Amino acid sequence: MATPSTPSNNYWGESPEDLLKALDSSVDGLSTAEAAQRLVSYGPNLLKTRAQVTPLGLFLAQFKSPIMIILLIATLISALLQDWADAVIILLIVLGSALLSFVQEHGADRAAEKLRMQLTLKATALRDGNPTPVLAEQLVPGDVVLLSAGSLIPADGILLQARDFFVSQAVLTGETFPVEKRPGPVAASASLAERTNTVFMGTSVRSGSARALIVQTGLRTAYGQIAGRLSLRPPENEFQKGIRHLGYLLSEVMLLLVLAIFTFNVFFHKPVLDSLLFSIALAVGLTPQLLPAIININLSKGSQAMAAHGVIVRRLESIENFGSMDILCTDKTGTLTEGVVKLDAALDPGGEPSEEVFGLAYLNARLQTGLSNPLDDAILAKPTLVSARWKKSTRSLTISSANASAWWSK
Repeated sequence: MATPSTPSNNYWGESPEDLLKALDSSVDGLSTAEAAQRLVSYGPNLLKTRAQVTPLGLFLAQFKSPIMIILLIATLISALLQDWADAVIILLIVLGSALLSFVQEHGADRAAEKLRMQLTLKATALRDGNPTPVLAEQLVPGDVVLLSAGSLIPADGILLQARDFFVSQAVLTGETFPVEKRPGPVAASASLAERTNTVFMGTSVRSGSARALIVQTGLRTAYGQIAGRLSLRPPENEFQKGIRHLGYLLSEVMLLLVLAIFTFNVFFHKPVLDSLLFSIALAVGLTPQLLPAIININLSKGSQAMAAHGVIVRRLESIENFGSMDILCTDKTGTLTEGVVKLDAALDPGGEPSEEVFGLAYLNARLQTGLSNPLDDAILAKPTLVSARWKKSTRSLTISSANASAWWSK
């Protein structure tokens, strides 16, 4: 089979026929052999953006702090001076502090990895013309997937067919309500929220069914591009800067003291070797051996307190940085915000509160069939005096007592 060409970056502005031709695919999907070949070419449909850190690498990373380096140098100097007690004590403090930080970060990494493993996603793709369950990571551009209510969309693509198809894409746009998606090209300049013919990785189907052509996978998806930017090395926070500057300050002060004391002793004709040893011993005594341990113990207690509330802390330094914030601004539906619609009042055509209007809406929401929507949930959550005697029949809406008063009256 010919190698497919790469669709334009504005693929949502192209017709389904042109995209099928560009991807060398059809409405019946790919063959199993072709899909396997493309998986080698395009790579798996995953969002992993950096190599997995080994436990050894994570442990060694704990010694990058300037203060930890100073303490290691102090340990080495004490050993060279055969001051074994000081050398052992300092080394135990350094190893204990590093081990405490390592255990916390390694545990957080394992917890996060377990969460990712629980989210293993499968999709129904057309392979050899037949619906076939496949792992989402095995999807490739040119695949045709079948989507229905409750499906998580595994990659970016355009709709070939759709029927009453509504998608919740709050994870990307913050929209509380599901949006309707339908086939047909849109303007090439359309924003993400305006691409009504496009489905995106990470969003979910609320109702209806559809057949979609996968165009982008992995880090090439809109969700993957966001994940790629988030995986970049974060800037050094204020707490890390403060610790680093403290380490530099201690290094400078110790160096100046050693040079000054050594020069002073030599100037007064003291033995050179004794002067050097005295200066070095003084520098070792000035090192804050317990500082890393105190910092890590306090930050670890903070991480345990946050873990009790369901928060995983991967880097201990982030706790201090988070605590130093005065104002935190965010616009992310479903995380710090609830993303839930609440009903305030039901109004009549004149704009006045109406129990009758609310009663009709309540019955419609309570007796509707199929998947609920946020408006129905908001209406049902509102306290009501509507009689529960109403029931749904195949012919009409009836009430069990013919002599009952109006159902909306108090």
